[in-house]
Amino acid sequence: MDPAAPILILDSGVGGLTIFDAVRSALPDAPVIYAADFAGLPYGDKTEAEVAARVCGLLGRMAERWQPRLVCIACNTASTIALGMVRDVLEVPVVGTVPAIKPAAALTRSGVIGLLGTAATVRQPYVDRLEAEFANGKTLLRAAAPELVLAAEAKLRGEAVSPDVIAKAAARLRDQHGGGRMDTVVLACTHFPLLRGELAEAMGPDVLLVDGADGIARRIAGLLRGQPFTPAPLRFVATGAGDTLPRYTRALAQRGFSAADVF
Repeated sequence: MDPAAPILILDSGVGGLTIFDAVRSALPDAPVIYAADFAGLPYGDKTEAEVAARVCGLLGRMAERWQPRLVCIACNTASTIALGMVRDVLEVPVVGTVPAIKPAAALTRSGVIGLLGTAATVRQPYVDRLEAEFANGKTLLRAAAPELVLAAEAKLRGEAVSPDVIAKAAARLRDQHGGGRMDTVVLACTHFPLLRGELAEAMGPDVLLVDGADGIARRIAGLLRGQPFTPAPLRFVATGAGDTLPRYTRALAQRGFSAADVF
């Protein structure tokens, strides 16, 4: 293994930085390239065929260019739709990001779990299978909150987030039958932990918010155990960035990215 080979992390936007943060904590010396597919943002309102074709094609081109040692699809929507297809295309380990239903089921006391995700994620059979395997006998309430993706993007650009947007997303879970007993909520989009403070306030102090970032980081660290790393400047690349990319400069600099380029 080339010590300079990077970990490649892909998301539709900056939500995958929540995964990047956890990976960086677990593997501080690993070279990382983060790719934001702004040209395809958001994935959650696209068809399954559109998401699969875009993610497979994009990762194929990026892997050819950068020869990563591992690829992480840091997007629940893309992972639940295209993970198997990407693994068929690439010759390196591919780690997906799926809703953290398993840990949420272990943590709930009331037996009522909420799940916030994009419209595409909440309807996936993959989520049905996770529910059947890990939350059997419990109640899983699902709600699509696509507006939180754009709110998280705005927050990272330093823009204000409307409290009404957060409150309405929380209400979609609370207003369902059994929502009053909900004590655990799965943040089933990597963008959503960027709004953890706002969501925690809207959900109330008795509701635990769960995401899969630390588990994904542990999985990546395990797959790469024993491999040598040559530390390198962190790279951020984006598709269709146009005039948008400079608006993320401050947030990227805080995470140590030395450059932000258009792919």
